[in-house]
Amino acid sequence: MANEVQATDNSIGYVELVYAFQHQLSYGAVRNASGNYVRADLNSVAEAANTAITTDPNSLVSITNAPGKGAYPIASLTWLIFPQDMKDEPKKKALVELLRWILTSGQQECSSLGYTPLPHNLAAQQLDLLNSFQ
Repeated sequence: MANEVQATDNSIGYVELVYAFQHQLSYGAVRNASGNYVRADLNSVAEAANTAITTDPNSLVSITNAPGKGAYPIASLTWLIFPQDMKDEPKKKALVELLRWILTSGQQECSSLGYTPLPHNLAAQQLDLLNSFQ
């Protein structure tokens, strides 16, 4: 995508933020729900992610065009979908261990990889949901 955009006059495209950072691509600011033009970075994505808190842990929440003065509007959470009724216990155990790591100590790895960690209360909410899966 990035190569095609560079090779095509007057074109724009969208790539993942980490890809843009790694390849030192230029990018502009995007107008958010508050009317401010915001550039993507870990702070502006974190501000958008902070709006993802919900009273229903089973609900799908969007952080796209999130409210907030500094919230980057083209942001999303990563969703993992898996069957509730897993018959293969070793696979289920491995999945639960992976998800537990993602929601706890794995969050510490996010920033160094160019991603924004989940807000603590959202990670805790999802960890509670994971505990009910076991």
